[in-house]
Amino acid sequence: MKLLFKLTGAFIALLSSKSVLAEYTFNMTKGVTDISNDIWGLHMMVFWVCVGIGVVVFGAMFYSIIAHRKSKGAKASNFHESTTVEFLWTGIPVLILIAMAIPASKTLIDIEVLDKADMTIKVTGVRWKWQYDYPEEGISFASNLAQSSMDVIKGTPEEREAVHKEGGYLREVDKRLVVPVDTTIRFLITSNDVIHNWWVPAFGLKQDANPGFINDAWAKPNIIGTYRGQCAELCGKGHGFMPIVVDVVSKADYAEWVESMQAEKVAELASATQVWTEADLVAKGETVYNANCSGCHQKDGTGIPGVFPAMIGSEVANGPAAYQLNLVINGMGGMPSFKALSDSDIAAVITYERRSFGNNGSVVQPSDVTSAR
Repeated sequence: MKLLFKLTGAFIALLSSKSVLAEYTFNMTKGVTDISNDIWGLHMMVFWVCVGIGVVVFGAMFYSIIAHRKSKGAKASNFHESTTVEFLWTGIPVLILIAMAIPASKTLIDIEVLDKADMTIKVTGVRWKWQYDYPEEGISFASNLAQSSMDVIKGTPEEREAVHKEGGYLREVDKRLVVPVDTTIRFLITSNDVIHNWWVPAFGLKQDANPGFINDAWAKPNIIGTYRGQCAELCGKGHGFMPIVVDVVSKADYAEWVESMQAEKVAELASATQVWTEADLVAKGETVYNANCSGCHQKDGTGIPGVFPAMIGSEVANGPAAYQLNLVINGMGGMPSFKALSDSDIAAVITYERRSFGNNGSVVQPSDVTSAR
């Protein structure tokens, strides 16, 4: 009985949470693409068909119960079958299903068939973040859970509530996917490790990211704004920490964003040929570590006993740099590959791991990463 009271109290506390009820609605999201609107229309059509069937069926039941009750002297009829009734309760549902199947089939075909896309974006699921590549623009970046959420995952409910009010606990990322409005976009969706699922409800888009396969989907957002989603496949320990944030912007703003990202890439390539000071590498490495490594090895380097090794006193971080370079770039066992990171990012995070947490490993320069690739 005490357990029942505790569970009831916990359930009531959960329902009373402002975070839980912040965006609670009774219906599907209508969306910002033609496909999502078609899906919403199908949902509403089927909903009202079900309402109509419910009214007829339950109306007949309640009428029969009230009008033919025993207290009024009603007596049960004695009959076996009626060909007419059998025909009606078989034929009418078939006609209803056919009527629903026609628009549903059209929408399914529209979801699967894409004649021509204006641009392509490759989406790769990586434990536990998303990698975005724009092949035509030469842009590539990883999108991680925002540091503000990472810092309070093990914090108090009040700290998480504060982060939620500021930007959304577990719903914000460090780098958002940016796409132009009124543009048909083809998404190529895959994974580097386990099965993920890229889901943006406002786009009416939900597609598995399978390792070794490329699935495709498409969307044409027609309203400028910010739209959120998440990984919809239980992919492991960090499944709840893979939010998706998409900014739909004007075509002029998108062109400016592409230009800024390309300039950032040029600057990154230039920085990879320079010799960095240890202090600069450690400072940058801490940011890269918190975004990419702290989920498994913990922010303080203690790791998760029996699951992910600690960085404190790590044989890898204190051993030969060449081994750690190969491990970070190519991955091994439960350690995913981080080859998508830039040479300077990899050099910085390895140097941070080798020179922090009480470790005394050597410094790694971007040129070392270039050679190791």
